[in-house]
Amino acid sequence: MQVRELAVLDAYEFSPPKFPDHRGLFVAPFQEQAVTETLGHRLRLGQTNHSVSRRGTIRGVHFADTPPGQAKYVYCPRGALLDVIVDLRVGSPTFGKWDAVRLDSQDFHAVYVAEGLGHAFVALEEDTAMSYLCSTGYNPGAEHGITPLDPELDLPWPDGVPPILSEKDTAAPTLAQALESGLLPDYNACLAHYKALRDELT
Repeated sequence: MQVRELAVLDAYEFSPPKFPDHRGLFVAPFQEQAVTETLGHRLRLGQTNHSVSRRGTIRGVHFADTPPGQAKYVYCPRGALLDVIVDLRVGSPTFGKWDAVRLDSQDFHAVYVAEGLGHAFVALEEDTAMSYLCSTGYNPGAEHGITPLDPELDLPWPDGVPPILSEKDTAAPTLAQALESGLLPDYNACLAHYKALRDELT
């Protein structure tokens, strides 16, 4: 398993080896040892999610109150998508920055998104599936969003593909509005949470 640190702190791309043969293909998109060695702690598993999206569908930018927050390990078992991670942690050296990774059913790369980071993606093909391993279960009162069309963020959505958004994502605040309202996670609180997770291994 190859691991690449992304431009947003505490986000990583994982590239597993593939084993094709005359029967088809085998790949292990999630490998606990590689993830634990990279993060310094195990990924708790509170819930698994699976979404299927039409081409042009944008989901996000979503995040949760931290602690406990919700870390995500995501990959694309069918189709192709552009996965986007945004640093929403106030005080972070990479606050307001984003990075993007193409995930598809050819390479089966995966992305880890730490608690406190924002996550979004756009489906690049029809009938694209996204699978998520989540560190905590769904908690509607603690989950929030930033509009993925915030012009100041200028996220890398593809040209010529009309965006399809939910009403909730369309009505979400901009990053500046969320910052002003005190909605965003605190970087130091996130760091303390990461440390507590690492301490569980010692």
